[in-house]
Amino acid sequence: MAPQSKTLFEQFLAPIFSHLIDRDALVRLSESIDWETAVAEFTNPQVVYPNYYKTSNFHGVKHGYLNKDAALTYDPITQYVLPPGETWVRESLVKAIGGNPRRILDLGCGTGTTTLMLKGHFPEAEVIGLDLSPQMLVMADHKARTAGVNVTYRHGNAMATGLPAASFDVVCATLLFHETPPAVAKTILSEAFRLLTPGGQMLVLDGNQRTLRATDWLSTIFEEPFIRDYSQGNVDAWLGYAGFEQVRTEDVFWLNQLSYGRKPLPVAERAMEHEGEGVEVGLPLGQMA
Repeated sequence: MAPQSKTLFEQFLAPIFSHLIDRDALVRLSESIDWETAVAEFTNPQVVYPNYYKTSNFHGVKHGYLNKDAALTYDPITQYVLPPGETWVRESLVKAIGGNPRRILDLGCGTGTTTLMLKGHFPEAEVIGLDLSPQMLVMADHKARTAGVNVTYRHGNAMATGLPAASFDVVCATLLFHETPPAVAKTILSEAFRLLTPGGQMLVLDGNQRTLRATDWLSTIFEEPFIRDYSQGNVDAWLGYAGFEQVRTEDVFWLNQLSYGRKPLPVAERAMEHEGEGVEVGLPLGQMA
């Protein structure tokens, strides 16, 4: 049987990243962490991994995010694939949050980059990051401890978090939905709707679906397992299906988009809002009082 040819990622992107990444620094970082103990501390034995998650090679890494190599290389790679700059792109979500939320949940938080930004922007808020990969959470916790930032990380499934209903003012997901089948993304949004307080905000930062549809070569090069399914979908429609209102999507540069939704208020509060005593209907989330 002829050997399988290398993917485009393996042929072109992997060699580029190998020159950009400081491998010695990654080795030192890896050796500074007791991975067996740390992973065990974060692992919730009640968490059931969806089949798609166990079998997908996200970022071209074998076994996806359920290994320490994925956790170690995620940040060094991601900084080069979010033009015009990773910090600027992620801050577009953080700065769009209105008001002063008391509790914020970062779904699919990965290594916690956005989670730390959320805490930095809202220092009085309780910020929780949730992810399916204990290895990614080990890296996230290491970053938080190094930065001296107090956030909480939980091992869990964004489709069924087990967290109390109506317990968060803001729920967000950054670079998560292009790595999930659309049915999973819709389920996550339904769970986010359950978790939000009335009037709470949902924000989704991810790849620009219009750009991905128009430039199929991007999907071919990156070879994320569900990126084509994601590109053919519509986050606005998914938000509306989950029950959110005031739904809209804005471009973030060329390659990304930021989608908003708001959980409806009870009827009495909606009446007050229309009378001008609350938030004006249609006002962008970033301008809410």
